[in-house]
Amino acid sequence: MKVALIGATGYVGSALLNELLNRGHQVKALSRDPAKLVAREGLSAVQADVMNPDSVAAAVRGADAVVSAFNAGWANANLYEDFLRGSAAILTGTKQAGLRRLVVVGGAGSLYVAPGVQLVDTPEFPEQWKAGALAARELLNRIRGEKGLDWSFVSPAAHLVPGERRGSYRLGGEELLADANGESNLSVADLAVAIVDELEAPKHIQRRFTAAY
Repeated sequence: MKVALIGATGYVGSALLNELLNRGHQVKALSRDPAKLVAREGLSAVQADVMNPDSVAAAVRGADAVVSAFNAGWANANLYEDFLRGSAAILTGTKQAGLRRLVVVGGAGSLYVAPGVQLVDTPEFPEQWKAGALAARELLNRIRGEKGLDWSFVSPAAHLVPGERRGSYRLGGEELLADANGESNLSVADLAVAIVDELEAPKHIQRRFTAAY
């Protein structure tokens, strides 16, 4: 496939880039500074402003799918607003380019841990991650009404950690997945596996899914 990848230099995006290239896909990486991306076979880097839908449309045109691992920056004082503005531009730009397939990487905060209770609303949820989690939840609420795209929204496990690529994981829907010890973990490498698996064999069109061990 020809995949347009947004956020290729980030924590999740760099794992996605490796997984996509290792599985033989052609990747067009959108970046404000393409020089930050090391040249690799199958990779092309294009300069784009993800806050501008016209810029996004020009950059993703010709791809088979768009994968967004966009992050407005955890230290950004305007994280909530900038994440939603950039995400809206990505959705609009993807449609302007005539593409339908879009996979969006969100957070675990909007997963349910009890009836009517999402992880981000629990007292234990870390304050430093809250703005990003609330922004991702709002994006999920907005994207659920999107009929012009074959979207999937991916929520990882609560703890997305560095670690080996096992190549295995469990899938879920709206509820946080935890193991027998009550832990919700997944390596970022295996999150990338789950996302590329979804690209290659779609099972969650216009649905959210989660992955964990």
